[in-house]
Amino acid sequence: MKTKAFLMMFFLLALSAVAFAQDTTGISVEDIQIATSIENREPAGADVSFSADVEKLYCFTKIKSEQEEETIYHVWLYNDRVMAKIELSVKGKSWRTWSAKNILPAHTGKWRVDIESPEGTLITSKEFEIK
Repeated sequence: MKTKAFLMMFFLLALSAVAFAQDTTGISVEDIQIATSIENREPAGADVSFSADVEKLYCFTKIKSEQEEETIYHVWLYNDRVMAKIELSVKGKSWRTWSAKNILPAHTGKWRVDIESPEGTLITSKEFEIK
């Protein structure tokens, strides 16, 4: 009986800790796109599938933040392996920012960009494929 009560309390505490971590980021992503270029601070050639000869891709994000200045990270993953982690400054409550990643022709397959808070909390992700 005591073990069951302890496990229930542990579960509730762990659940509330996760909820607290997610609620305190104060950062949300209004838009995320993978594109072949950025033109006039907007993504161009956005898609979820790209040819192996693409050479370079951009992850565009439009961020909403409770703070005037914040930091986010674009984490580029290929087959669940981190290929780059790029720190980006957010300097307003509504801010557009992007990162770029060179893509080798041999890197065909599943890709993803995770958007993380400074604490490492996952805010959102965008999956795409190189064929």
